[in-house]
Amino acid sequence: MKTKLGLLYGGKSAEHKVSMRTAMAVIKALDLSKFDIFPIYITEQGQWIKGQQLLAPVESVDELAFSQTVENGAGVLSPDLFTAEIDGDKAQLDVIFPLLHGPNGEDGTVQGLLELLNLPYVGNGVLASSAGMDKVVMKNIFAQAGLAQVDYVWFIRKEWEESKEMAYKKVEKTLGYPCFVKPANLGSSVGISKCTNREELETAFQDAFQFDRKIIVEQGVTAREIEIAVLGNDEPACSVAGEIVPKASFYDYEAKYEDNSTGLIIPADISEAQYTEMKELAIRSFKSLDCSGLVRADFFLTQDGTWLINEVNTMPGFTPVSMFPLLWNETGVDYPHLIEKLVELAQERHTEKQRIKFTM
Repeated sequence: MKTKLGLLYGGKSAEHKVSMRTAMAVIKALDLSKFDIFPIYITEQGQWIKGQQLLAPVESVDELAFSQTVENGAGVLSPDLFTAEIDGDKAQLDVIFPLLHGPNGEDGTVQGLLELLNLPYVGNGVLASSAGMDKVVMKNIFAQAGLAQVDYVWFIRKEWEESKEMAYKKVEKTLGYPCFVKPANLGSSVGISKCTNREELETAFQDAFQFDRKIIVEQGVTAREIEIAVLGNDEPACSVAGEIVPKASFYDYEAKYEDNSTGLIIPADISEAQYTEMKELAIRSFKSLDCSGLVRADFFLTQDGTWLINEVNTMPGFTPVSMFPLLWNETGVDYPHLIEKLVELAQERHTEKQRIKFTM
């Protein structure tokens, strides 16, 4: 019997377009002899629309962004979105694959909804998704777990508006230049700026606060950017490592998705001892956030050989040319089988959760 798989994509987020690309790639890779595919599209305005079962791969992103009249309840979130009708029989979908990036999708909100509906879903749970989305919370947890990282400070929009000069001075005194200003709750390098002086810092604060009420400022470091992919639930495994070699001053949104100006070296040129240490740190970060399914763990490797964890991404870019699938492909798990493995992990975790008692 085929698995009824719901693909959830789009989203009310600055990363809407990234999600659409991910959904397009996954649909093309799914084996239609193993899966019945049901698209669920979230518009940029936050409307939820269920499409017809996909009987063949779509050819364009426009086909995924199907429009539908939102009158008479259409576009409203309801449990019916997660049901399917096949040969006249209506049934709940077997697994949901949230192909969502950023707020309102990768941050625990959708995961909480799926938990309430008692539906198996791919990827991280509520806690890991939420903590992994908020860079400040994530770094605080990493510090508690004893993971080395760059120095950082953070600000709320309100306190910055009331005392901008104090905020800038705190950055300069604590971190100095260069530094990186980022929205605390966003990914895909959206809203990130590198600052080498006060003028750039002021502009960076203004830009970052457009995307979140909280921002984080991190100390710049001279280091190589090495990433590793983690897959699993209670017994996670790691891929080979890969290195990011940006040709621009840093790995920004354009470098990731638009101008192809970034080099990827897979596997990364590191020693066996360095790789062993990196795997241990990646799994420790995975477990410290209580992750499940998948993460991409991003590290800095300094000139003296020290590993500094930068962040983990609980729903990394997932097109065939994204780092996470490329790392697993080099490790021996190709893109279609990686998707199937993630679905299996979702079902495994859901089965494990059913062992929990909810009555006395």
